[in-house]
Amino acid sequence: MSKILGSWSGMRKYLEQEMLAECLRGRIRYNCTAYVGMDGCRIFEIYIDNKLVKQFSWETVNSYFINNGYKKELNPVGIREYWDEFWPLMDTVPMKSRTEYTDEEFCDALGKYRNQSIKDSINSENPLERMFAILDRRIGKRTIAHIKESLEKQPEWLQILYRLRLDSESI
Repeated sequence: MSKILGSWSGMRKYLEQEMLAECLRGRIRYNCTAYVGMDGCRIFEIYIDNKLVKQFSWETVNSYFINNGYKKELNPVGIREYWDEFWPLMDTVPMKSRTEYTDEEFCDALGKYRNQSIKDSINSENPLERMFAILDRRIGKRTIAHIKESLEKQPEWLQILYRLRLDSESI
């Protein structure tokens, strides 16, 4: 999580209580898991009504590369084969071209969201920044009604959160 974001418990409180739209309180939950031997890597998760909606980790990105045919070895046998080609693909397949993101990309987006205007976050090219913004209490009904028009342009996983906000606001 680095020094920029502080402790996970503090960040979770910030996301779920301080910045979350009133209509979503108690429905959205963030989780962070770090396993021994993961070299400081984490798995971030977002839940709606206790149902997992999205995970953010190196593992999810690597599985995405395998499942979508980016890797030569589509049936890796061991750990070496599984992680082979990961870093070159991270350099050649940008965030805007995929639907899975690492824990580091989650933290970077969270840091940007916290340090820029809500207008910049909701209009960001980064779907993770838009994810934080659509759940934010500072987004008003007019803005939500306006972004309803762009719903179909959002990645499928993000449409779930947009629809949740639209439904919760009765828009």
